[in-house]
Order: sequence, then structure tokens, then C-alpha cells
Amino acid sequence: MSFDLPKRGLVFWPVGNGDSTTIVVDSEICLQVDLNHLEKSEENDDASWAIIDELADRLPSVDGRPYLAAFALTHPDQDHCRGFAELLDRVDIGELWFTPRVFLEYNEDLCDDAEEFKKEAERRVKETIKAGGDPGTGNRVRVFGYSELLEEDDFEDFPEDRLTVPGNEITLIDEEDVSGEFRAFIHAPFKDDDAGDRNDTSLGMQVTLYDGDQELCALLFGDLSYPILQRIFEHTEEADDLAWNVLLAPHHCSKAAMYWKDENDDEEKLKKHIVEEMDEASLEPNRVVSSSNSVPSSNKSGDNPPHAKAKTQYEKITDSFLCTMDQDEPVVAELDDEKIVFTRTAAATLSATQAADVAQGSSEPPADAHTYG
Repeated sequence: MSFDLPKRGLVFWPVGNGDSTTIVVDSEICLQVDLNHLEKSEENDDASWAIIDELADRLPSVDGRPYLAAFALTHPDQDHCRGFAELLDRVDIGELWFTPRVFLEYNEDLCDDAEEFKKEAERRVKETIKAGGDPGTGNRVRVFGYSELLEEDDFEDFPEDRLTVPGNEITLIDEEDVSGEFRAFIHAPFKDDDAGDRNDTSLGMQVTLYDGDQELCALLFGDLSYPILQRIFEHTEEADDLAWNVLLAPHHCSKAAMYWKDENDDEEKLKKHIVEEMDEASLEPNRVVSSSNSVPSSNKSGDNPPHAKAKTQYEKITDSFLCTMDQDEPVVAELDDEKIVFTRTAAATLSATQAADVAQGSSEPPADAHTYG
């Protein structure tokens, strides 16, 4: 299937229940957030994509090898790092981004690819300490956490400028200054989340891409659940740091992102509050993207994500809810000639005029893109 990366934008790949998001800053700089590489045979009707194959074919080339400027792991669950060992073998990765939780796991609790990521991260940390600063592309690392981390034995003499504390922004990728084109504002993990559930140690960030005066903002929250998300929305000082044109539904459209019982078991109150917060932060145009299998019409108690209750709430706050596995191609949000363009998506992206035509039974085929200046 023919597919090209956008000039500047985000690609949400169809990978079942898992995350694989490619951020294209320019023709030379790409950032991959999480990976769920799924092999499939030609005879398989599964719509998921083998991401490493796609990246190896489409990434910029440096010295004859595909080059990925940075790989960010939100947390070391298998559906966020599946295929990392193969990626490392086939693609040159300039820089790794990760939270310290990967170092706090016991090996028996990690899948094989998470163990490979941990091994590579530890190698890069040692190279960085040895260099006393910048160890060069292919050895670089950026750690997200708090200064107490540098008191750990594994991080003794680790340069402070390679540690990013939540509440700060990043405009460097593999030591390239991409300010004016890219900004990542780090929201999580919080200081006291290292000992909690692995999902709640996820790297959470707002990514902004720029083209002239136009901005494209995306919220990427890994598998964070309601209590952490609520803290993010309550404690973020600048509203602009929460603004979004694209919200990647946390934990593959899990209801745990918005439904959470308080001490009085008041689940409905909590749902309403976080949805209102998300709605207030939304920009025009906007999309909620669920990186998941198709959302069922209903769920039984105990079902894993995606959850119908969550989809229903998201549909109240977005122009269009898009599930990656319901699309023929990856979901793309692109900045093109100072416009936001949503492409390769279902008929929900039709303009108002086109939508009216469809409602009236027009025989014209739907458009592939909807642009906004």
C-alpha cells in the first residue's frame, strides 16, 4: 500500500491495541513515540501495519541507513515497545527518551523488547556519564524525572542537562535545535508516581508543531489514568500547555481515563469534570484518535480497552472520533502551507458542504482531506 509521511505532522499507525506515533518535524528529523510492531502475512486480513518495515522505507537516510532522530518510550509495556530490538537493529536511533521507571523494574516483569530497551538505555546512560556530557548521536539519551534521580548509583555524575523535569519544554532533538518547528512540553510523570502502577508512570507530553503562524498541538499521555490526568489539568499553570488539536485517547480509549470513583463512589461526578477539562483545552479543528481495535458498541464488566463509555464521552468534545483500526491508512494530522490538514481518514473529515451532499444522497465520492487555515 502506498503511503507517504507528511511534510510536518503526526502519524498514528494502525497497530491494534497499542501505540505507534511518528512525529515528523522536517525532512531530516522524526521522533517515534512508542512502538507496537506487528508482523502479518500477505494472506492475513488484519489491517494492522508492520511499523518497522514502514519506518525503514520512509525515514530519512544517513550514511546509507534509516535515521530516527529520537525514540520516546512512554512506559515499558509490551504494546508500547514491541519490536524495539528489531528497530534498533534496522534503524539508527540518535537519542532515546524515557522515564526512570524502566530502571526500577525487575527483569522478570519486563517483556523481551522492554529488556532490550532497558539494556540500550543503560548503555547510553553509561556512555553519557563517561563522556561527561554529549556522547554523540547514537549514544544520546534524555531522561524524564526529578533531580533525586541523580542521587541513584546508576546516575551518579549523569549530566543535569540530560534530565528534564516535568513542567519544562524541549526544543532539541538529537542535539538539533528545532525551536520554531517543534516543542514538547513535559507533563508527567509526577514526582511521587515512580512507585505506583506502571501505567501511571507514563511519559505524558504536549507536542506542538509550527508552520509560520499556524500551530498543531497534540496531547500524548501514554496509559495514564484519571487521577494523574486530573492532576495534570489542575496543576498546569499555562492553559496553552494543555491545548490540543489532536488528543490521543489515553490507554487505547480506556474508560479509566475519565471514570474513577471517589471516596463516595461518585463516578459520574469525576467523569463530568475531566471531560469538561479536556473540552475546555480543545482547539479548532480537533480530533480524538484512539490507537486501538475497533470500539465495540458496549462492554462487559472487566473488558480491556477500548471502552464504549469512553468513546461516547470523547465524541461529545471533538469534531471527529477516529479509531486507527477503522481506517484504510494511518490517521495523519499535518501542517501544510500554514493549514491543519487531517487526511487518510473516514468520511467524518468531510467539509460542511460535502457532508450536506452526502446527507442528501450525493453520488460524489468522499474527499480524502479537510483543511483549515
